Amino acid sequence: MGRSQETFSKKENEKKRLKKKKDKEEKKAERQANSKPGKTLEEMMAYIDENGNISSTPPDPKKKKIIRSEDIQIGVAKQQPMDEAELIRKGVVTFFNESKGYGFIKDLQTQESIFVHINELVDAIKEHDKVTFEVQMGHKGPNAVSVKKSS
Repeated sequence: MGRSQETFSKKENEKKRLKKKKDKEEKKAERQANSKPGKTLEEMMAYIDENGNISSTPPDPKKKKIIRSEDIQIGVAKQQPMDEAELIRKGVVTFFNESKGYGFIKDLQTQESIFVHINELVDAIKEHDKVTFEVQMGHKGPNAVSVKKSS
């Protein structure tokens, strides 16, 4: 007579698998019994008031603003061309090292410290000189160009 092919561990594994399956079906049935029906569309609606805050009440139609699509500006406004007089600034040399070839000018209008290189000088300058200059943006910030001594 032949022996049964099933061993004790196979029987135990099968029992565990069937128990997991039964537990899973019970949990599913329980979730379905306790589930709440979904909300209606009206309950899910949210509105934004005139201040940009989310509210559950619809906005007042009397406060509605009409905005034309032509009035909406996308991007940055075009920069207005500046006058020649506005481009030229006045300042005082706060530091200048002739051996290294650079220094700084304090803009009298904005009180900003602006880098100046010896190659951008029209006249020779030294510390505490009053100068006129133009500003160009460089890699590390504003640079003074066309620097001239003024009286």
